[in-house]
Amino acid sequence: MSTNSFVTDIKSNVRNQMIELLNARLADAIDLKLAVKQAHWNVKGENFIALHELFDQIATRVDDHVDTIAERAVQLGGMALGTTQIVAEGTTLSAYPTKATAASDHVKALSDRLSAFAGSVRKAIDDADEAGDADTADIFTGISRAVDKDLWFVAAHKG
Repeated sequence: MSTNSFVTDIKSNVRNQMIELLNARLADAIDLKLAVKQAHWNVKGENFIALHELFDQIATRVDDHVDTIAERAVQLGGMALGTTQIVAEGTTLSAYPTKATAASDHVKALSDRLSAFAGSVRKAIDDADEAGDADTADIFTGISRAVDKDLWFVAAHKG
């Protein structure tokens, strides 16, 4: 729900729709960032240092996506909803296997989550475009490109 309008030429119903969309993807992005950090902290085995460093780099990029998504919701006059309670309730990503330690398990788990997030972001591009909010669609397009690249980096480690 829009609480303030900084963007005067976007109709309030479109702003409200975009704020809801942004917060839905915000929950997923925060969940994804925490999953990547879980892998970063706990990966063991072959290719440890390469994966440990890759996961940390991806977490930093996902954190940038989180910030961009949250700030767009606020720019549209809404609230960025990013508490752990809201994220736990709203994420569409599956729970991360917290007992995973083997590199191959983390690679599979992160590949699955990056792929799911990429799909929801591509749908968000279409939804924002259909609503007439080219700027929000463009934000999601940039995120989509970056997530696809990160998915490629992680999936390249599959055996």
